[in-house]
Amino acid sequence: MSFTLSPAPWPAPASQAQGSARKFGVPVSVAGPDGLEAGWLWLMKRNCSLAPGQLLRVYLSMCVVSTVIAVGFYLQGASFVLYFAGFELLLLGVALLVYARHAADRESITLVGRRVHVLQCHGSREVHAEFRAEWLAVEPSAGQGSLLELSAQGQRVRIGRFLRPDQRAAFAHELRQALRRACLHLSPESTDSETKYAR
Repeated sequence: MSFTLSPAPWPAPASQAQGSARKFGVPVSVAGPDGLEAGWLWLMKRNCSLAPGQLLRVYLSMCVVSTVIAVGFYLQGASFVLYFAGFELLLLGVALLVYARHAADRESITLVGRRVHVLQCHGSREVHAEFRAEWLAVEPSAGQGSLLELSAQGQRVRIGRFLRPDQRAAFAHELRQALRRACLHLSPESTDSETKYAR
């Protein structure tokens, strides 16, 4: 018995494979001095399984169940269980509070016209930075897969904390393409071929 391995008879076209690549940015309309302006928004958030409101409900339900069980043991004469349950719920509450404080951490980049606005939220701290698209450089801060550094006009901002290291290069490529389109006065929906032709 013999068998032969052969490649798939109809490989996917290169253009289709490239078209299925993940896009990070979404088109937005922002109110400006001349009315609505079209632009792009890149939003990167921490991957959290529970929102702070859901987390509070889970914690309160755990408090109720644990307290009912501890009171049952207390009524049977095991008073130390009630104190242990209270201490345990206090520690769990502190841990969940730290988690909830950073659940809404995010980074956003908005490109409208030739203006680039970067917002980084980490806990209660917010960092804002403004750049001009034609002067903005997008480079890795250390090496392949590291955070990305946006720099221009004496400002430096590191972004990409909420992207996997293997996604950062694709994100940087997409951001550079959008910056080129903005500098060439092309619409955000322009194709790559139009961008190359306009260069």
